[in-house]
Amino acid sequence: MPIDPTLPYDDDNIFAKILRGEIPSTRIYEDEWAYAFPDINPQAKLHILVIPKGKYVSWDDFSARASVEEIAGFVRAVGHIAREHGLVEPGYRLLANVGAHGGQEVPHLHVHLFGGQPLGRMIA
Repeated sequence: MPIDPTLPYDDDNIFAKILRGEIPSTRIYEDEWAYAFPDINPQAKLHILVIPKGKYVSWDDFSARASVEEIAGFVRAVGHIAREHGLVEPGYRLLANVGAHGGQEVPHLHVHLFGGQPLGRMIA
């Protein structure tokens, strides 16, 4: 179901439940700003989801309301994960879907990190 990124944050979304430990996940990375885990429906050889620990519906919500520290911490966490997985030299892709036209399916900001293979110009 498409997400309206202008609606308030929903504490019952699946990523909020993962952050609270109500739904199990395989932790790839965690710090005070971010949590990362494998996507359950991978679209590339490596497909990691990185979510902020704060309550943000979308990239738009995050960029408008997050503190400078949260933004820096989250962006640095994404970079750390890419470096930790040896993705910098061969290359990787980051994707954040926003709203219905962007294909957003969960009302919690999440960045898809794709790598481990040539990705071409775009992912279908």
